[in-house]
Amino acid sequence: MKNILLSVLFFTGTISIYAQIADSYRELPNPVQTDLTQWDKVNTPKVSWGSTDVRYKKEVPPSVDIMKNLTLSAWKGERVCAQFVIWSSEEIKELNFSAGELRNGEESIGKEHLTTAFVRYVMTDELNKDGNGGCGQRPDPTKFDSTLVADPIDHITPSLLIPSHSTQGGWVSIHIPSQVKAGAYRGTILVKDGEKVISTLGITVNVGQRTLPPPSEWAFHLDLWQNPYAVARYYQVTPWSKEHFDYMRPHMKLYADAGGKSITASIMHKPWNGQTYDYFESMVTWIKKADGTWMFDYTVFDKWVEFMMEMGIRKQINCYSMVPWKLSFRYFDQATNSLQSVSTQPGEAVYEDMWLAMLRSFAAHLKQKGWFGITYISMDERPMETMLKTLEIIRKADKDFKVSLAGAYHKELVYELDDYCVALRMKYPEDVKRQRKQAGKVTTFYTSCEEARPNTFSFSPPAETEWFAWYSAKEGLDGYLRWALNSWVKHPLQDSRFHTWAAGDTYLIYPGGRSSLRFEHLIDGIQAYEKIRLLKKEYAEKGDKRKLDKIDKALQLFDETTLKEVPAAKAIGKAKRMLNNFE
Repeated sequence: MKNILLSVLFFTGTISIYAQIADSYRELPNPVQTDLTQWDKVNTPKVSWGSTDVRYKKEVPPSVDIMKNLTLSAWKGERVCAQFVIWSSEEIKELNFSAGELRNGEESIGKEHLTTAFVRYVMTDELNKDGNGGCGQRPDPTKFDSTLVADPIDHITPSLLIPSHSTQGGWVSIHIPSQVKAGAYRGTILVKDGEKVISTLGITVNVGQRTLPPPSEWAFHLDLWQNPYAVARYYQVTPWSKEHFDYMRPHMKLYADAGGKSITASIMHKPWNGQTYDYFESMVTWIKKADGTWMFDYTVFDKWVEFMMEMGIRKQINCYSMVPWKLSFRYFDQATNSLQSVSTQPGEAVYEDMWLAMLRSFAAHLKQKGWFGITYISMDERPMETMLKTLEIIRKADKDFKVSLAGAYHKELVYELDDYCVALRMKYPEDVKRQRKQAGKVTTFYTSCEEARPNTFSFSPPAETEWFAWYSAKEGLDGYLRWALNSWVKHPLQDSRFHTWAAGDTYLIYPGGRSSLRFEHLIDGIQAYEKIRLLKKEYAEKGDKRKLDKIDKALQLFDETTLKEVPAAKAIGKAKRMLNNFE
């Protein structure tokens, strides 16, 4: 039904990459026909506060009881968000929003701390037909049902033309300054058509006494793999040029503002065998000299790391990969003045000689830069036997190198890995978590295309990305990893589908430094994790067992096996209410 129509709409070639780069962009036509009978009772434009947990459908009037006033609660230093929704049987020619300051008597939260945006629509698809996940080749989009879904948060486009019989979401983000006084701060959001006010929405933020530290001080270990090559392709600029870094800045700032901890660096060509639309080149140039010895150029690696540190991501540099998915390594050969490749693997002499040369050179360079202590030789989804052979080479090169793995749980690797990340379905023993924490090692989990729920697909319930941090708090884990912050597809603002995984799997943020419903919920969850951490510390110091037990009871709601019966939004809502009772 919808899928066949979509193929015609998208592959006509009428949407160019240059149209996407503009401040304003056009969404794809809606493949779902509007049932006009559902709009019979909508005589004039309607406006109401809605829920951040809902992806409101474009073609259907929302099922909401009109609410003109909303109250939120926040700590000082926290960022809180809200969604409102507009629907009309008539065309709105120039929909726009404005927000003023929030006042509490003589105190105020300035309007510079408020951001309004549109919740835009992007094409998505669905889980595999068995409903058990989103992995596998999808070369034919007509085999999967495709619809427009609310996800991009567009703070750039100043106004939108809203067709008749349409629903449109609006978004407001409020950054509570850490120095404001506690109290109730009130303000308004104006919803307008051009200069004409359609509706005024009231908002109150009850600011508490506690303070949330800035993202740079958050303990939650957020590792979202960045893809600088996607930015260069999308904006049609030379990789590592000034223009490239300028375009990357707003995107990496989103990651930093979410508390991102790890820099993703590729130290060899195609560590993941080009699985993304824009594959990863090597940030290190490998050169085999005419005499058969090796030399390495770290110019690009240094530029990338320095840039990311400037953005505020300074905890960890994850370098991929000694064991790529395709065991082939590319280098420049001086003897033939050409690029060459060698196929080899752990356990072979050629592999060991090559990597010993690289790692010893790399260690010396990192020590000179002052980065050795935060650099990890990183691998993902590699078999245990391969990891053990690789570890031998790493230790031979420099026994103090740190190592990370995102993959299966193996007790043999528990104390070998400084950063260990296992799939959600795998569980660390309690004593392992405790001992790793005492040793200062990072212990996290990840999700991938395998999980039907919770997940970060563009059709997933947005609250599922918030669920991850609550789960981390319950399990006593340090944080969460997802493989793609911005491995964009060809036209990411219009179509989140990809030919290998369910839609949205490859990115969480959009071009232009645009956030998403998924990304905003991820931040909400991380803020909750930090609150729980601080509250537990406070109550432990006070010996307040009752409140500690209450937090633990709230966290028991976060069990992936019950997500069908207890959706993420319901579990989070209930847990927040329990916590708020004693805040």
